[in-house]
Amino acid sequence: MQYKKYLPTREQLREIKSLHWLGDVIFESNLWHFNRHSVSYAVLIGSICCFLPIPFQMIPGVLVSIVIKCNVPIAIAIIWISNPITMGPMMYFAYRVGLIMLGRDSGTVGIEFNVEWLLSQIEFIWQPLLLGCFTSGLVMGLAGFALVRLYWRWKISQYWIKRRQRNKVA
Repeated sequence: MQYKKYLPTREQLREIKSLHWLGDVIFESNLWHFNRHSVSYAVLIGSICCFLPIPFQMIPGVLVSIVIKCNVPIAIAIIWISNPITMGPMMYFAYRVGLIMLGRDSGTVGIEFNVEWLLSQIEFIWQPLLLGCFTSGLVMGLAGFALVRLYWRWKISQYWIKRRQRNKVA
């Protein structure tokens, strides 16, 4: 597959000292292979983790990927959707989703993007934010999971159609 040239080799992974505590777990084949199970679950886990309102979202994403045995590079790539540029709009969207789900009005006079405002408003925004983050991540993850599965099924059916056509000609 064309993506393999971008992935580290086993030898390169063995040389990274910060990964030694994982032992041989990091070499589990499904953590690196591109198959229907591994990729679809990686999209699900990465989507949920990219909406976590915490720093270092990759850590829980990688740990859950290891437990579920899904593709780590795909999960990390999906988690990177939330980055310093996109994090603000994503969290605001999740907050608004949470407000709608709780049937509340925002209750805030105005939103300011600074730490002081966030700390002063945390008691009012934490419930809708967490609910919105969980819901947004889950919806995005389930949609991605379904799309990957449907795409995979479509590609396999196209392969079989072409194979049958080649066999009829021969």
